[in-house]
Amino acid sequence: MAGKQDVERGGEESRAPLLAAEPSKKSSNENRCMVYLSTFVAVCGSYAFGSCIGYSSPTQSAIRRDVNLSLAEYSLFGSILNIGAMIGAITCGQIADKIGRKGAMLVSSGVCTMGWLSIYIAEDALLLDIGRLATGYGIGVFSYVVPVFIAEIAPKDLRGALTTINQLMIVTGVSVSFVVGTFMTWRNLALVGIVPCAVLLVGLSVIPESPRWLARQGKHKEFEASLRRLRGKDADISAEAAEIQDNVETLERLPKAKLLDLFQRRYLSSLMIGVGLMVFQQFGGINGVSFYTSSIFEAAGFPSDVGTIIYAVLQVVITALAATFIDRAGRKPLLVVSGSGLFLGCLLLGSSFYVKEYGVASEAAPALALSGVMVYIGSFSVGMGAIPWVLMSEIFPLNIKGAAGSFATLVNWSGSWACSYTFNFLMSWSTYGSFMLYAAVNVLAVVFVIKVVPETKGRTLEQIQAAISSS
Repeated sequence: MAGKQDVERGGEESRAPLLAAEPSKKSSNENRCMVYLSTFVAVCGSYAFGSCIGYSSPTQSAIRRDVNLSLAEYSLFGSILNIGAMIGAITCGQIADKIGRKGAMLVSSGVCTMGWLSIYIAEDALLLDIGRLATGYGIGVFSYVVPVFIAEIAPKDLRGALTTINQLMIVTGVSVSFVVGTFMTWRNLALVGIVPCAVLLVGLSVIPESPRWLARQGKHKEFEASLRRLRGKDADISAEAAEIQDNVETLERLPKAKLLDLFQRRYLSSLMIGVGLMVFQQFGGINGVSFYTSSIFEAAGFPSDVGTIIYAVLQVVITALAATFIDRAGRKPLLVVSGSGLFLGCLLLGSSFYVKEYGVASEAAPALALSGVMVYIGSFSVGMGAIPWVLMSEIFPLNIKGAAGSFATLVNWSGSWACSYTFNFLMSWSTYGSFMLYAAVNVLAVVFVIKVVPETKGRTLEQIQAAISSS
């Protein structure tokens, strides 16, 4: 409490610049405009993320033909993205803590741009792999820093919706790459991948840095100026500024956290929530379903091109709808609904393969496969796709946010690789059994959410971290 009292004792002289009249409607609009602009610039990184993920699917045959790649060489090109993302995940927290959230996005955009250019000029497998590794590193950093930046700049009543736009732009980037890649050459598609990076690079010169990061760095004038730009020139920011400063002063008395420090008792609750959600997000089967949607439809006897288009449109629409009511419905209820829907989707997919394999009402297999994929991806888009990233950006205190965020992001990308790598082996073992395993994981996810995950709707970041610490 001492920190807060010191802030409050600053009196008229120290706090005068922060006090203002009751905010007008115009100042409120100005506030929203800067927050929205900053979010738009940041989620260009999310769109770049989706473009990288979606690039390899529509370009496979053309790249293999033009560069004379074997199937094994192209598989390396596709999968090395995850390796780059893991490296990005290891370093992203330190980069974002040392040079700021804007600085981390700047580095990520530059690396992604160089990666796309390497792919564009490639005449052999080496340059392709270098470019793919670079873009993987860039999206590994984006996957952490974008939701963290949005959470740190947004007012509490907008934070959930704005952070969910991160996931919306990812799936939009994937879907656009699928569609555009059908009529554009793979080299030109690589150039298109540079566009969101270029917009981000330009936009970073306009938007403010995260006020919470500035406060942590002891840059008090820059902190107040950033918060003022984000909240409007006529807004009273004294209470929010005091709360942020109080939290920073409390955290400054703690030693700087290293990776092993994350496992101290005081941080275990936050770490368990963040890492647990990342594990359930990946091992619930999302990459197996999304990467192999076409083969799932073909194996079940449903036209793969029609199914893939429906899949791409649905995930964008549902994710957009989820962003509109996450701050009203709450994180926890949406996660429970999402996990339950993922369980049902896996049951339907497993049933489609079961009836086809054993000839029991096999004519129902295509309908079961289509409904299973649609229920699955719709449910994932409602909650489990975006909300783990929202919560990851909310629950970690500033002094461990870099290390903890890096660790949670690394767990996510490692799970992504593991799920993608094992999916075909599981399908060879048992098609319907694979989806029953995923169904079981999603049941455990629902139990985990009900028992462990807190509701963060309508709370400031400082209130969330205080509640978790006290529990």
